[in-house]
Order: sequence, then C-alpha cells, then structure tokens
Amino acid sequence: MATQQLESKWEGKFIVNLKHAKAEQVWPLLEDFFNFHKWLPNIDTCHQIDSDNKDEIIRYCASTTPLSSGDGEAIIKWCHEKLLTIDKIERCISYEVLDNNIGIKYYVSTLKVLSLDEGGCQIEWLFVADPIDGLTLELFSGYINSSLQGMAENIEKALESSKLGDFVCSN
Repeated sequence: MATQQLESKWEGKFIVNLKHAKAEQVWPLLEDFFNFHKWLPNIDTCHQIDSDNKDEIIRYCASTTPLSSGDGEAIIKWCHEKLLTIDKIERCISYEVLDNNIGIKYYVSTLKVLSLDEGGCQIEWLFVADPIDGLTLELFSGYINSSLQGMAENIEKALESSKLGDFVCSN
C-alpha cells in the first residue's frame, strides 16, 4: 500500500494476495474489459459503448445507489473508460477515464496479476490521477484499496464455486 502526492498528481499502488488462486485462473477474469461489474462490489453495470474512433475500445461503468426516501429514485455514478493496453503475457490491463459525473479529471489505472513463488497470486492496482474535488488522496486511496479487497473476495468466491461445480460434475 503506497500512495503519494507528486506535484499535482495522485499516485497509488495497492496489492492483494489470493492464496488459493493461480495467476492463470485469475487473469482470464480480469482481462475481459467488460466484466468489471462481476468483480468490483460497487459497480453494477459495465458494457461496451460505441466510439467515433473505431480503434478505441470504450466501456460504460456505473453504480446505482437508491435514495433513502424509498420512492424508487437513485443516484447513478458513471464513467466512460478507454482501454489503453492489454498484455496477455505480462497479465496486465490499463485504462483511462474519459468522461464521468463524479469529478474525475484525469485517471489512468493498471491492473496486474502476478504469480507468487509460494503459490497463489497477487493483484496489483496502480493509479495516477488528478486530485478530485471534495476528496483527499487518503479517501480516494481507501476507496481503491477497499475495491481491490472486494474484487479479490469476489474472484476467490467465483473460483471456489467453479471448483465445487467441477467436483460435483466429475462425480
């Protein structure tokens, strides 16, 4: 967990270890740019959207928070994100925020899946961002770190469920 504020940019790197999952099991789950909603606890929608530039791959991600009034109204926070790189050999994916309604001016993120010598794997989440109005670096870093922890839990649960399914099917 390292964060720092360099000049006007925020930078951070967070790491989570998955003890019972191998990198080659985790990577296929994260390399699908349009499946973030399956792994991030706070994202409920993620899908490809059209771009004027046919060489760009852009996704729409959103989270919906119902208002406490109970009248069916909700707050939707959304981002349009562009895939920058995907490296199947190094198991890393990078993207940037293009547009959003949550105050992000500049944000680039890289997720890496690394094998661990002692077994299991590690997910690294690195980011560089402009400061966000109304947030501190500590609050934003806490959000990224808790998102990564939730992602790891969801991935481990999915892999465990698939192993149980394999066991049931093979008997």
